Amino acid sequence: MSTTIKFLAVTILFVVSNVISAQDFQGVATYKSKRQMNMSMDSTQMDSDMQKRMMEMLKKQFEKTYLLNFSKEESLFKEEESLEAPQPGGMQIVIAGMGGSDILYKNTKEARFANQVEMYGKVFLIHDKIQKQDWELGSETKNIGDYTCYKATLTRERPVEQEGIPDENAVTEMEEYVTTAWYTPQIPVSNGPRAYQGLPGLILEVNDGSETIICSKIVMNPKDKVTISEPTKGKKVDQAAYDVIMEKKMQEMRKRFERESDHDDGNVRIRIRG
Repeated sequence: MSTTIKFLAVTILFVVSNVISAQDFQGVATYKSKRQMNMSMDSTQMDSDMQKRMMEMLKKQFEKTYLLNFSKEESLFKEEESLEAPQPGGMQIVIAGMGGSDILYKNTKEARFANQVEMYGKVFLIHDKIQKQDWELGSETKNIGDYTCYKATLTRERPVEQEGIPDENAVTEMEEYVTTAWYTPQIPVSNGPRAYQGLPGLILEVNDGSETIICSKIVMNPKDKVTISEPTKGKKVDQAAYDVIMEKKMQEMRKRFERESDHDDGNVRIRIRG
């Protein structure tokens, strides 16, 4: 089957699904995330057993389960509540900026979102427009659970990570990276996990090179009505203002880290990249 014919088939399936689906259908999708990391532990006081334990604890910090409550035009994405198992020896690792109470609301019909984010002890409520994502549809398919999924890719740029405190006058280097998504027209919603959306079907898997998010379960039209309530808590800002605040905070943390690095206090230092 040619690529053009396959694209047409996907489009027709999406349109037909929209026609035959109930206007008020709802669903709950469960996603699991995992992240590849390059980690270095800067300590001469940590034996191999402790390093192994800390590596396992860090890995678990990035293995999360999320729920996406969705209807045709709205969605609510947040981390599933769970009780953390106690760590052996009383060890605990908390990664700054990883707020488990974050809530992302999207309204695809009105092309807007509300993102309630907890960062460094403060809660922000980001209101802004949903930006168009220029996906390139592919012809490759695979099955995820009971659903036939089609491949799509999104090419973007991001700043290259720098060691130490970046020079404020230096030109920011950019690198190109590709995000791969798998979506199913069998669920005719132009939505997905996190900020991903804009494809002719629900996105069931996303990989951006360092993180993979994959759907493990879908319940359509559950007995208990799905709740999709727009978050209201936090300091209201738009995305640009929030990015400025976060960049300033990151600069402060980098400078603090550099100051502490000048004094060998024997503490374990961990750098995570990826």
